[in-house]
Amino acid sequence: MIRITQTIAIDESELTLEFIRSSGPGGQNVNKVATAVQLRFDVAGSDSLPDDVRERLVRLAGKKMTDDGSLIITARRYRTQAANREDAIERLVALIKKAAAKQKPRKKTKPTQASRERRLQDKRHRSKIKRLRKDVPSDDD
Repeated sequence: MIRITQTIAIDESELTLEFIRSSGPGGQNVNKVATAVQLRFDVAGSDSLPDDVRERLVRLAGKKMTDDGSLIITARRYRTQAANREDAIERLVALIKKAAAKQKPRKKTKPTQASRERRLQDKRHRSKIKRLRKDVPSDDD
């Protein structure tokens, strides 16, 4: 079991790990060894996630979500399978933790009278500066 929060835990059997060849530098080792990890988690079919967390997770995941409701995380930061596996699981846990945290609703506020007055004073000051930059018409005309 992978514990995410006090109330949310995911069974490791819900995760599918596939080892793939990593791109980038590494010489001939890159062409021989499959060190990158592709982690799949079926968000739509998981019973471990509450509905509200599932909805926020789908929104947060963005392009990492497939059409059938699976979340795909690819980890290729390290040169070993074990380190990339841990990295992928840590990233999944972090994403679910972020989805589990409820955002508090924003309270609408109005600017204070003093801040409105300061803003208008600054606008008048800026206007005066720009007005003084203009050419003064000469009396010769």
